[in-house]
Amino acid sequence: MDNNNWLQQMVMFGIGTTSIVAEKVKEASDQWVKDGTINPDQAKNMIDDMMNQLKMEQGNAEAYFERQVRNVLQDLGVPNQAEMNELRGRIDRLERQVRELENKQWR
Repeated sequence: MDNNNWLQQMVMFGIGTTSIVAEKVKEASDQWVKDGTINPDQAKNMIDDMMNQLKMEQGNAEAYFERQVRNVLQDLGVPNQAEMNELRGRIDRLERQVRELENKQWR
């Protein structure tokens, strides 16, 4: 399975879940306003508070998920971007040295 596709599916799942929760909270608050349990301002404040909490929790979940993926990749020995850049630099220097040695040999 393509890792990018898997990660994208996880993000989309989180967004979908948040949307469903928001929709259900809106439906419940609309019903409470209709029943006279709360007034429209209270409903708006409740929805705003709930959405802010969901966004914060989603951000925390995404950060946790990213840390877990990073840890798994590290445990598997997959180099991070800085290590890859360092390795590319080393390869470039070695290739340059080989070319220089080859040029000296042909002179």
